Amino acid sequence: MRFARAALCALLFVSAVTPFAQPTLAASSTAQGPASVAALAKQLSPAVVNIGTSRHVPGGPGLPFPQGPDGSQLDDMLDHLNPNDGLGPEAEQEAESLGSGFIIKADGLIVTNNHVIDGAEEIQVFLTDGTRLPAKVIGTDAKTDLAVLKVDAGRELPFVEFGDSDTAEVGDWVMAIGNPFGLGGSVTLGIVSARNRDINSGPYDNFIQTDAAINQGNSGGPLFDMDGKVVGINTALLASGGSSIGIGFAVAVNLAKPVIDQLVEYGETRRGWLGVGIQEVTDDIAASLGRHNTNGALVVDVTEGGPSDGVLKEGDLILQFDNKPIERMRDLPRIVAETDVGKAVEVKILRNGKDETVKISLGRLEVGEQQIAEAQQEQQPPPPPDAPEDNIGPAPGLPELVGFEAGPLSPEVRKQYGIPDDVKGVIITSVTSKSDAEEKGMIPGLVVSEVNQQPIETVADVVEMVSAAKEAGRPAVLFKVTDATMTSRFIAVRVRN
Repeated sequence: MRFARAALCALLFVSAVTPFAQPTLAASSTAQGPASVAALAKQLSPAVVNIGTSRHVPGGPGLPFPQGPDGSQLDDMLDHLNPNDGLGPEAEQEAESLGSGFIIKADGLIVTNNHVIDGAEEIQVFLTDGTRLPAKVIGTDAKTDLAVLKVDAGRELPFVEFGDSDTAEVGDWVMAIGNPFGLGGSVTLGIVSARNRDINSGPYDNFIQTDAAINQGNSGGPLFDMDGKVVGINTALLASGGSSIGIGFAVAVNLAKPVIDQLVEYGETRRGWLGVGIQEVTDDIAASLGRHNTNGALVVDVTEGGPSDGVLKEGDLILQFDNKPIERMRDLPRIVAETDVGKAVEVKILRNGKDETVKISLGRLEVGEQQIAEAQQEQQPPPPPDAPEDNIGPAPGLPELVGFEAGPLSPEVRKQYGIPDDVKGVIITSVTSKSDAEEKGMIPGLVVSEVNQQPIETVADVVEMVSAAKEAGRPAVLFKVTDATMTSRFIAVRVRN
């Protein structure tokens, strides 16, 4: 208010001393918002649909069917419409949900989120002209939360086209159209707030973050760029009480398009499969490997009979896949999944401190997952571990160097912990409280089989290699450990001074 009053006084003063001047607020330039998107919204809205689903669940508490005043015509009408009327305790409740979708072909092919139609017994699609059409499911993919539906309208339908999500830069204007809270077609405008977001919703997270309002019911709707192309599929939001707080997420279409194409062609996904377990490269792991960055994905196990069996080894650091750099661990699963099944690809790795390039023919992920599940069912879980016996002696020097003690894998220890005879190494017997080893997850009962990617069999081997790492000035030592379920991983522990 002070600024406004000061400006007004200045204008009055000028008018008083120069009567011929006629300053007005309209004469000054005023800031304007972005150009209207009305024409674009009008053009695109007919291709955006509302999706309603329903399924029946056993009766009990839940949302009751509406009732009118006792004895009224409205009450009689609602009783007649109630599918549970007269069924008593066997009544069923009808669960309903609402979402959005968009047409990608004139023949009625529709894209939405998998969670919008998951478990539905009936799916209805509502067009902007009021037409209501039953939809059938062409294919779904829970990993990317995508689904493809089909409706038959008896005529060609308006549709939209995919753009290139890689060109959507932070700060670019984007527009969301959808069905928030079941209100029908609604348009919101915002910008790309961030790219390549990982919100831990699946193995291939690569979301566009936007401040365009995304609310409940917007799921499955399109996120458009200002050329009218779909760059994202709205799928998640950070919410307060179910409403937008300006942080919404959309699946990038460059990730979605191959999945949609596979669902349309095959009714299922056909992803590439490398057949390895991987873990992130932490700062300590990078230091133990003598690297100056945390790029790459560290191989922790190789699936027996999988594409990488006999080619990759535990401890290999994957740096490139099919000439694409692996900057973060989560890059690898996405890039592999997008690669054609059966393709022979070059994989650049770091092994024993040297770069190597190997060639691997990819398998199919869906087949590999079934293979792994069957193998896990055949494995008998080991007996629960007992406390280690007193005759396991500590390893002199290890507590001072890395904060844990180790002992040999004697027959008694193998029996106590259910450790197979073919597993080589030493067993951790105690961990120093508040040490880096404890913070990193070292616990008694873990088997150490490698130190700095070199196999070990005795406690003396561990002491020698840890001492050598300290003398060489390495800030951390990389241990390969195996737990009671025979699951392996790598842990980098800082050397104590």
